[in-house]
Formats: sequence, C-alpha cells, structure tokens
Amino acid sequence: MVNFQQYSIFPLTPDRWGDFQTLFGERGAYSGCWCMYWRIKRSEFNQATRDERKAAMHALINQGTMPGILLYEGSSPIGWCSIGPREDFPPLQRSTTLKPVDDQEVWSIVCFFINKKQRRQGMMTRLICGAIDFAQSQGAKIIEAYPTDMQTPDLENKNLTGYHGFMGIASAFRKIGFKEVGRASNHQLIMRYVISD
Repeated sequence: MVNFQQYSIFPLTPDRWGDFQTLFGERGAYSGCWCMYWRIKRSEFNQATRDERKAAMHALINQGTMPGILLYEGSSPIGWCSIGPREDFPPLQRSTTLKPVDDQEVWSIVCFFINKKQRRQGMMTRLICGAIDFAQSQGAKIIEAYPTDMQTPDLENKNLTGYHGFMGIASAFRKIGFKEVGRASNHQLIMRYVISD
C-alpha cells in the first residue's frame, strides 16, 4: 500500500472487484472497455460486448492476476492504472509502432482512468508512483509507458482528449523520473523508469 495522506493505493484483487465496478460505472469506463483493450487481441475486443469485456476482466482477477492498481480517497475508489509484464498485453506485443526498444524485460503501464471529479488534480502522478511501487513488489526492474507529449507543436495549448489521456501524459512521467527511450509518433513517446537496486 502506498499512502499519500488521505489517498491510498491497492492492487486490484477479487475482494476489490466491487470498487472497480463502482469506479468504472455502468458504461465500463471508456465506451465499455473494462480495461481489456490491451489484454486481448483487437479482433476479440472489437467483437466482444461491454458485458463480455467486463466478464473477461472479472475472470482474469479471479484467476489470480492483479491487472493494475486502484487509487482511493478515503474509502472511495477514484483512479485506476493498468500495469503488468509487457507480455500480458498481446496488442502491445504485436504493435509495429510500440515495438520493444531492446530485449530487456519490462512492465508496461498502458491505461489510466480517473473519476471526473478528481481529474486535473495530480492523480495521474499518484497512480504512476503507486504503479512503480506495485511493479517493484512483483520483481519488476524496468517500467515502460507510452504517454502523449502534450508539449509537441501539434498538441501544445490544445485540450486533452480521452484518447490522449488514457495512456498518460508525458509531463507527469517526466516529473517522476521517466526518460524518453523512443517515439511511436511525433507526439507518443516510449518512456522508461529503471528501479535502482
């Protein structure tokens, strides 16, 4: 558990499924994704209904996988970060733009979801710190992320959209010590944080 005064972070385990449902709501976060977008083949994701994606995530957790962390304010779940070994994300493994930069084993941060009322209040930074602690507790040495750099000329001074936000914002990662190791596009970075021994 990571404490940030009134905030706490816990891995998503079966006993916290109800909190995950509360945070994601009836719509299942981003258009009913239930955070399965990176965890199954794109064809499977596109063919699945919202309820099927929800059931797939529930099954994953019940099988013992901890697919990410929940951020709480008091007892209320307010944020989510999906993180795991890169090989847990089939579309990421097959991506031509987000292909591995080397042969080192990494854990990947692939998604954030934050309650509307708590957005623009630094919650992404808290989640990134919690994700580092969680990954380290599971033996990770390198954490990788694929955020959007809102400071590129084509995005500077523009409003953040859902797409640009769900994989994170580069400035939040830089603040914590992530370094750019590659680019998937002009505005999507590949960044890493190396856990010191």
